[in-house]
Amino acid sequence: MPHIVLLGTLDTKLPEILYLHSRLLSLAQPETTITLIDCGRTSVEHTAITISQNELVTRFGPKDGRNILKDLPRGEAIKFMISCTTLCIEELHKEKPIHGIISAGGSGGTSLASAVMRTLPIGLPKLIASTVASGDTGPLVGETDMTLMYSVVDIAGTNELLKTILNNSAAAMAGMSAAYEQQLLQQFETTKDRQKLRVGITMFGVTTPCVDKIREHLESNHPVETYVFHATGHGGKAMERLIAEGRLDAVLDVTTTEICDLLMGGNMSAGPDRLEAALKAGIPTIISLGATDMVNFGPKATVPEKYQQRKLFEHNPTVTLMRTTKDECKAIGDFIVDKVKRFAADPSMVQITLPKGGVSMIATPGAAFENRDADDALIETLTSGLQDTGIKIVLDERDINDEGFAVDIANDLMRLTHLR
Repeated sequence: MPHIVLLGTLDTKLPEILYLHSRLLSLAQPETTITLIDCGRTSVEHTAITISQNELVTRFGPKDGRNILKDLPRGEAIKFMISCTTLCIEELHKEKPIHGIISAGGSGGTSLASAVMRTLPIGLPKLIASTVASGDTGPLVGETDMTLMYSVVDIAGTNELLKTILNNSAAAMAGMSAAYEQQLLQQFETTKDRQKLRVGITMFGVTTPCVDKIREHLESNHPVETYVFHATGHGGKAMERLIAEGRLDAVLDVTTTEICDLLMGGNMSAGPDRLEAALKAGIPTIISLGATDMVNFGPKATVPEKYQQRKLFEHNPTVTLMRTTKDECKAIGDFIVDKVKRFAADPSMVQITLPKGGVSMIATPGAAFENRDADDALIETLTSGLQDTGIKIVLDERDINDEGFAVDIANDLMRLTHLR
């Protein structure tokens, strides 16, 4: 039966967490196990608590952890409790698999709970009723499938409105955990006979025709299941994480635009580790240059002053694109070369495919971001930088959204999977 973990800083949120606990007991399936973990700064005693703050710090903190904790500033104390709680959850998940994790809190509690939840597998239900759920939630959610429910009122006293929100949170977790547990049982039965190759593909609006054709071709002609990741920063991070978890078998990294945002300060960076997971894993990997003609910003007025005189394109009212220059394209190429040289565990499983006719829908001849000099600089950086490395480089005269290009790159990936 399902196992739900409830996290709470009980020194500040005891009545609210106990109410959430009571609703979970009432709404979850009869045999559900509910583990209440107190991850507050100071210890609280209550019969509902499964793992006390004292046990948490003593078992999973450093020696003399209790004395260390009491002298820490609030921010450092939260980091301390994140570490203890994460180790506890890791051990708990091994001993009695978790099917859902839930919490409720303000900014501090949300920061703590979300950091712990991000360490759990993607797919496992994670929910926080939070006072900060309607703000900038990117740092909280990261690349995971966390659910945030705005508490509307502060989590400070169990008034009728907050009770309704917490009741809804408990109901959602009860349903999600039961469904997840059932799905795991079904997957266990079907995985033994699974034949489909799991292929990750990166996509952006300006590379959608390419990716749509790749999906259609692969799924129509091969036993393949495709996983498309929107290259918005968190999309790239999610793909890297799933590769590291062993949940993808091959990668068509068609759209590497997140590198541009990392290097030029755009809004959609996937961080400095982009490209590494697939290379380290040695799985069949094709890297291309989709949307490397652009850096992503918000509304035009928010583009940094130093870029205001550059070639800008308003993709929509909330997204402004900036054309990458020749020098910036060289830097993008250097980034890719460095990653491939340092992390390719099996060079025979890596291919670089370069669409000389245009790297996006708006970089083709006559389009808004046409700049052959910049594109050629990127291509030259890659071809010269990867010479004599054993990495196969394919120079294709077509643009990235050409149907023939899409079919050929899909076939190249299947060739790599058969060689493995």
